[in-house]
Amino acid sequence: MQQSTLKKLSEVLGISISTVSRALKDHPDISDNTKKRVKELAEALEYEPNTYAVQLRTRQSNVLGIMVPTIDNFFYDSFIAAVEEEARLHGYSVMIMQSRDKVQTETSNLHLFRKNMIMGLFVSVSIETEDMSPFRKLEEMKIPVVFFDRVADVEGSHKVCLADKEAAKIAAETIIERKKKNVLALFGHPHLSITKIRCTSFKETFARYAPETKITIDYPEGIAESKRVALDALKDTDRPDVIFCMGDLILIGVMSAIHKLKLRVPDDISVIGISNGLIPTMYDPKITYVETSGYKLGKLSFAQMLSCLRNESTPEEVMVESLLVEGGSI
Repeated sequence: MQQSTLKKLSEVLGISISTVSRALKDHPDISDNTKKRVKELAEALEYEPNTYAVQLRTRQSNVLGIMVPTIDNFFYDSFIAAVEEEARLHGYSVMIMQSRDKVQTETSNLHLFRKNMIMGLFVSVSIETEDMSPFRKLEEMKIPVVFFDRVADVEGSHKVCLADKEAAKIAAETIIERKKKNVLALFGHPHLSITKIRCTSFKETFARYAPETKITIDYPEGIAESKRVALDALKDTDRPDVIFCMGDLILIGVMSAIHKLKLRVPDDISVIGISNGLIPTMYDPKITYVETSGYKLGKLSFAQMLSCLRNESTPEEVMVESLLVEGGSI
């Protein structure tokens, strides 16, 4: 316990506990000689302050919370790495939790974050999330919330997003430029705002520039479902000449189906996706994709959080721009 440690230091030095405490904090009322003696003994005895007691007293922990749907995802892993780097540079640590796309788990995690007195929260909401009141409760407690990737569909929130509309537009334009006529477009869960934005932009681009193109849209969740949908489509007599994959998990499932059928990319089937960047490089040829960087998103999100903590920011939505990365798959 901190008190017993401070007491030990005071007994050895023959000074009061309050003097020891103030010396360790460089209080101006304490002489330089006393500060030196106290700090030397504290170092020799490997004294460490009771962090929890400090938190209770100051109501500050220097801990930032991060909640993601799942940690075992390269996009969120990249985001966490970027935030952790910036947090360390600015004297913060991070507490990471995952919702597993369950609103009950998400709510439980929020309780644990509050209990640990986090100073701010980064969150990508679960598929099931509709009620934003638990997040508003944090903000009422002066704990800023920065939504990223899967953001809250409410006004007056701090949101850091990928350029989802632009990313889908770039992918659609690339398909049109390569003169593909039969498109299988696989998106994520239809409930999510990110899916709605990307799907709408994708369809609007075709409607404007290539309305004669056949587009089949499906919403598989995860690798296994994406593989099943792709297998069914590729076995059809009117099979697609290109498959669009909204995310990396969908891409993995699609490529598994292609390999199972022993099809050649891009000779037999073309593939294009939206990706964080790692998964497309694991195939031969590399997959052409529109980059949506979790790392860049993390850096921008931290800058937004820092502004919130310094009371320099008003609620707004900021974006990470997207760009096409050419592979050999289309």
